[in-house]
Amino acid sequence: MTGIAFAADPAAGAAGGALGQFGSFIPLILIFVVFYFLLIRPQQKQAKLHQTFLNELKKGTKVVTKGGIHGEITNLTDKVVTLEIAKGIEIKVSRDAIAGGLTKEGVPEADKAGAKKIGG
Repeated sequence: MTGIAFAADPAAGAAGGALGQFGSFIPLILIFVVFYFLLIRPQQKQAKLHQTFLNELKKGTKVVTKGGIHGEITNLTDKVVTLEIAKGIEIKVSRDAIAGGLTKEGVPEADKAGAKKIGG
């Protein structure tokens, strides 16, 4: 009969219970770690690269806006970029509206770098 009383002793089960409660959080912690390394960290790196690109803009650079407008920078200030989209036609856009640069062929740099051969 003392075996049953000893098995029900709360002091004996306290160590196992604390580990059991912590053990229930381990999957949640692992999910957060996976999300951090697969989603959050790469997104932060991409945002940092884009901000560096925006800070290094200069006249004569060919860019594409987030709206898909291709043009060449003719003037820029801290917040506004003036793009020449056709001969004699200029528009002003926010510096944040610039999505990326263009190569000499007129292909966005991100598309050329991320292009993969399909079918062989």
